[in-house]
Amino acid sequence: MNLTRCLSAFALAATFVSTTLAEPPEFEKLVLADKFYSEGAYYADFNRDGNLDVVAGPFWYAGPDFQQRHEYREPMEFNPVDYSDNFLTYAGDFNGDEWPDVLCVPYPGTDAYWYENPGESDSKRWTPHLALHEVGNESPGWIDINGDGRRDLVFNINGYLGYATYDPNQPESPWTFHKISPQGDYQRFTHGVGAGDINGDGRVDIVEARCWWEQPEAGDADGPWKQHVYPFAEAAAQMGVLDVNGDGLMDVVNSWHCHRYGLLWHEQKRTPDGKIHFVKHEILPAEPDMTSLDLRISQLHALTLADVDSDGVQDIVTGKRFWSHGPTGDVEPDAAPVLYWFGVEYQENAPPKITPHQIDDDSGVGTQVTAVDLNKDGTPDMVVCNKKGTFVFLSK
Repeated sequence: MNLTRCLSAFALAATFVSTTLAEPPEFEKLVLADKFYSEGAYYADFNRDGNLDVVAGPFWYAGPDFQQRHEYREPMEFNPVDYSDNFLTYAGDFNGDEWPDVLCVPYPGTDAYWYENPGESDSKRWTPHLALHEVGNESPGWIDINGDGRRDLVFNINGYLGYATYDPNQPESPWTFHKISPQGDYQRFTHGVGAGDINGDGRVDIVEARCWWEQPEAGDADGPWKQHVYPFAEAAAQMGVLDVNGDGLMDVVNSWHCHRYGLLWHEQKRTPDGKIHFVKHEILPAEPDMTSLDLRISQLHALTLADVDSDGVQDIVTGKRFWSHGPTGDVEPDAAPVLYWFGVEYQENAPPKITPHQIDDDSGVGTQVTAVDLNKDGTPDMVVCNKKGTFVFLSK
């Protein structure tokens, strides 16, 4: 298995320039849509012209300027008070024809479909194929768990946590779900999952709000994997695995409660005999002082990792989900829907310095936020699709 791929649950497809930027990047905001179609967006070179494109809701937008919009499935606009049929979006070559297809991760507990890229055909609508029944969890992950070079969908179903694999040689067949846990109280609206190599054995482990699961040597076999109990979160979103303090051990970053407050990092520690435990640190408090002017962001319902300042260290990208439960649900539903990146800087003989940088205050995140270098300048750009619309933030 490629160990580099293990280091982050949100590894980017592009390779970023490692030269540290003199100043934090600024971003140019592109509004691709001002209607609510989805809460997740992703990327791929769908027309194979050498430029990455963006897919959000029922449309894909051709790079590099993203002004030409194409329907790949029937458009449906949703009321921002309610929910869409598409919580997250991913891409992959699911039938092995070398044209990237689209995976729509649905409203929790419903069926997921992948849409077949017609390639050079004149077909406007892409053919849907059933991938999985009743996909649970509000933040399914997209990472290569078993080391076969293809990303897998990490989620829960029928009371089990696990991941699903696809076979491009049998594209019409439903995907295969691999259980990594005993049957438990996982349900369709379970919050929080991520993956990364926690123990440094070269295999990708899976993290969730209440524990992490250690992948055994026979990684592709059904579980249960070995469970290590630790309270990472009360209700997380995506959970990032990265080395926050530069000590060579993988830590975990997540929201404490994605419908309330709190952004945390959990420092991995080891006993003399090698046993792993964690120490919790707050980046943003789980119980903020509401009278203080200190930064607070409610409803951190999406998170990803990216080296935004090109210093070789993964940073944290997150923000406020706009109207998670409508205009009266959750805390501060009408606070500014901000998008932030938190720069992570190693410090010798001191805790890491984590600095917030605002990207925007009128977009926020959905149930997904994506970071990838769209404009080929060596710095990741951000893609968001939510109840405010569809947005691209190009680094400058």
